[in-house]
Amino acid sequence: MADQVTYPGRLIAVDSSRGKDTDTAADAIVERMREAGVECAISRWDASGLFGELAATARGDRNISMRTLALVYASDLAFRLRWEIRPVLEAGGVIVAAPYIETAIAFGAGCGLSEQWTRQLLRLAPPADLRVGIDERKVNQPWKRRADRGFPEYCAMMLEASARRKLSKGARHEMMRLLGKARGRKIYRASPEGVEVIATAIIDSRLGESRRSASRPRSGRK
Repeated sequence: MADQVTYPGRLIAVDSSRGKDTDTAADAIVERMREAGVECAISRWDASGLFGELAATARGDRNISMRTLALVYASDLAFRLRWEIRPVLEAGGVIVAAPYIETAIAFGAGCGLSEQWTRQLLRLAPPADLRVGIDERKVNQPWKRRADRGFPEYCAMMLEASARRKLSKGARHEMMRLLGKARGRKIYRASPEGVEVIATAIIDSRLGESRRSASRPRSGRK
């Protein structure tokens, strides 16, 4: 069942096709928020360590399916939600999820996995208050096969035996196209100017909520 709870905190989702770009953008947002006097946390991919364990145990046999990797992503995300994301949101804080659900959905779709199936799988995640896209680097290159860079690079390594043809630069372009779909929500950019806009939007929304709370009439009951 989808998470329908309204939290007092703010969730910023950063999604891209390259792990290093995701991390750089997330760090820039957190730094700017802290400069503005707002504490901001980060929840990163593989906080649970499941992907690291899978890579170690599958060292001699990496013929793993995209569906399996999506299931591991959902398990890792459940861990992040339980121990990193929801506690901050419940406390009224700000947290950056780097990456969040769109990275897994877009990469999976580029490898032939049903987008609808992956969305259903990740429906446990609350919607982000802000979605952040990235003007990515090295866009005309396929993914490096690396376990320590990010979810797309990790998948490229683990799928090398079963989906080599699908992991071209064309697949990366398709992933970026899917990440660029607004789906009725504004996508903020992680440029220097965009980071300033993101910080302002979060700060203004928190101030606006404080004003609304303060203006609520008090109950006559004691």
